[in-house]
Amino acid sequence: MLATHPSSSSLKKVAIIGPECTGKTDLSKYLASYFKTEWVPEYARAYLDKLNRAYDQSDLTKIAHGQLRVEDEWMQNANRVLICDTNLIVMKVWSEEKFGVCDPEIIKAMNSRHYDLLLLTNIDIPWEEDPQREHPQKREYFWDIYKKEAAGSKIPTIEISGHREERRKKAIEGIEKILVNE
Repeated sequence: MLATHPSSSSLKKVAIIGPECTGKTDLSKYLASYFKTEWVPEYARAYLDKLNRAYDQSDLTKIAHGQLRVEDEWMQNANRVLICDTNLIVMKVWSEEKFGVCDPEIIKAMNSRHYDLLLLTNIDIPWEEDPQREHPQKREYFWDIYKKEAAGSKIPTIEISGHREERRKKAIEGIEKILVNE
C-alpha cells in the first residue's frame, strides 16, 4: 500500500508537473537553491537507469512507492517548502498512456497526498534528446492531459512558460504567495 505523507502543518509542498522535457528538473534545482531547501528528484529516472529491460506496469507502482518514500524522507530536512520534481499525477498519466490503465493504488495515493501548489511546465522550450524520453512528437497532446489533470486535482496551479528567467520568476512569486500564508 502506498503511504500518505507524515503530517507537517507548516511545511508547504510544491510539485512540478508537465510533459517530458519541459524544464522540471532545472526549475526544481533552482527553486530549492533559491529557497534554501530540499528538492525531491524524479525517482523514476534512477529506477529506470538500473532496469535492464523495458519497464512494465508493475514498475510504475514500484516507482510510485519510491517517489513517495523519498518525498517523505526529504520532508524532514526541508526549510518551509519542499520542491518535488514530480508527483503521482505524472505516474497516472504515464500508466494510462502506456498501459491504458493506472493501478488503483497509485490513484488512491495520488488523491490522498496534499500539495499546496502545482507548477505546470509548458512545452514552449526546445526538446532535448534523452534515452528515457519517449514522445517528442506528442508534446501538445500531453500538455492538454496535464492541464486537465491539474484542473481536476483542485490544487492551486500556476502555468510556467517563457524563457528560463520568466519561468523562475513566476515560480518564485507563486511559492512566495503560499509561504505568506504560513
